[in-house]
Amino acid sequence: MGATGAVGQQMKEQLEKREFPVNEIRFLSSSRSAGKEIDFKGQTYIVQEAMPESFEGIDIALFSAGGSVSEKFAPEAVKRGAIVIDNTSAFRMDPEVPLVVPEVNKSDLSLHKGIISNPNCSTIQMVCALQPLKEQFGISKVVVSTYQAVSGAGIDAINELKEQADAGFDEAKKAQAKMLPVKSGDKHYPIAYNAIPQIDVFADNGYTLEEMKMINETKKIMHDDNLSVAATCVRLPVVTGHSESVYVELGAAPTLAEIKDAIAAAPGVTLMDDPSAQLYPMPLMAAGLDDVFVGRVRLDLDNPQGFHLWVVSDNLVKGAALNSVQIAEALIEENII
Repeated sequence: MGATGAVGQQMKEQLEKREFPVNEIRFLSSSRSAGKEIDFKGQTYIVQEAMPESFEGIDIALFSAGGSVSEKFAPEAVKRGAIVIDNTSAFRMDPEVPLVVPEVNKSDLSLHKGIISNPNCSTIQMVCALQPLKEQFGISKVVVSTYQAVSGAGIDAINELKEQADAGFDEAKKAQAKMLPVKSGDKHYPIAYNAIPQIDVFADNGYTLEEMKMINETKKIMHDDNLSVAATCVRLPVVTGHSESVYVELGAAPTLAEIKDAIAAAPGVTLMDDPSAQLYPMPLMAAGLDDVFVGRVRLDLDNPQGFHLWVVSDNLVKGAALNSVQIAEALIEENII
């Protein structure tokens, strides 16, 4: 569902690359995109307009077409026997819906009642990096600042960045922006040569909804309502790949080597950390890759239980499409489907 969008296309590529066992596949979209052609494993498929009956006979439905679409069609898919893996925020904080990153809380899949939520892209990469530390040392506090790519706001935001960047610094300052920070908002700012400290709209508490997603989702995924989490989310003129500066306070005071060993051994995580060789993750090198990359690991200078991490991942791959496909794989591995 949402087959022609950026995440939908990535889902298709992940299904192909990982040789997911498919007997039949349907590509669904809105009426606007219906009729387009998609190639999958050497065959050409016509994109169909989504209808409730589109889900008849379907085992797994991958959704990435916006929250309102998920709210309309996910219950219809479940009613017809499908398990929905939803990439929107529509059901993430529903207590009846598991919110899953397979490397972190795969066991929650058994609790599903037809719908499984894929977390926010920024949350996914952070919890992948934090989970090995939680398991070995315990975590009491997390403070994260994100540096997020414009691809998280869609293809139109990417095009706007390119247009502003091509126009040059002086012209970008005067550009009539239309997309960021929020397309439906009253004000828009250029993103080229800029940093916008707002992703999504503001809540009454002064945090944006993106920041609240990270706060609430992290607690839910890690099964710890008492975990202290604070977030500041910033949009940068980067096409693909989110970066995060994460400060974490642990329940013990491990050595730096122990922290690095724990991170390096975590599934789906690559430690890339050698300051002497200027080796650290960056979004440009992470683009198109599956893993979460961690570097700049260092001890806080004032708190022996505090550590700093730099976490980078492709927000369209692990942050969306790959995690959804991994959930589907886990449903098979765990004999849930």
